[in-house]
Amino acid sequence: MAEQTSGYLGAAQIREIAAGLGMRPTKHWGQNFVVDANTVKRIVRIAGVGPGDSVVEVGPGLGSLTLALLPEVGHVTAVEVDPTLAQALPGTVQRLAPDYADRLTLVHADAMQVHELPDPQPTALVANLPYNVSVPVVLTFLESFPTLERVLVMVQLEVAERLAATPGSKAYGVPSVKAAWYAAVRLAGTVPRSVFWPVPNVDSGLVALERRDPPRTDATRRDTFTCIDAAFAQRRKTLRAALAGWAGSAARAEECLRVAGVDPRTRGEQLGIEQFAAIASARAALPD
Repeated sequence: MAEQTSGYLGAAQIREIAAGLGMRPTKHWGQNFVVDANTVKRIVRIAGVGPGDSVVEVGPGLGSLTLALLPEVGHVTAVEVDPTLAQALPGTVQRLAPDYADRLTLVHADAMQVHELPDPQPTALVANLPYNVSVPVVLTFLESFPTLERVLVMVQLEVAERLAATPGSKAYGVPSVKAAWYAAVRLAGTVPRSVFWPVPNVDSGLVALERRDPPRTDATRRDTFTCIDAAFAQRRKTLRAALAGWAGSAARAEECLRVAGVDPRTRGEQLGIEQFAAIASARAALPD
């Protein structure tokens, strides 16, 4: 194994570790490993995490980002689904960053099935997320772990743009609205495909989310999200038509919209999360 002096993994070391494990990245788990030290430094810097933070990292892979996080934060809980990588990561950290090995907890699990984590509870989610599960992971973790204050994730650029999109923009859709229930969202940067091994077919983006209180509403989050799904399932239709099935009829949908102060001729892509919450609240007040 090449001598580790910088605290960061380079491309040659990452390939050596992978070869030693007899593994190659798989499409099944959406594995694309970061091989550029400057990229992981940038992620940690933009995440704004420090000694008071307990970070959950989803998909640590061979440990590039994990090794960058450990010296900067109080604790890292790494959630890894690949059994080979999950078994190898603690040893990699012990070998390359022994002074920080006690800050790492490894959870071998599918992140989509994780609704509890060992203490300390996470204050930040920082991760290079597999493209195929990026949005569900972000939304699930924000819902399951109210201690999360901040999120900084690297995802496919198109997904990053959708998460950070604002009402009326071309990229605006269900992920944009649902993420806004939990947090203020912004596109924090772009990442070229060349920093990954293997090189993906798309560029990536960094998305930053800052937790905030959900909208005031008499409806539940689930009811509000059901309303959002209905509105965007037929996004070319007016909300009066798109929400007819959800509300029980077009007339009831129109009543909900008028109570919420929304023109029934509006389309879902024009509304923000507060307006969807108001529509769901109006529906909750209607007699069945």
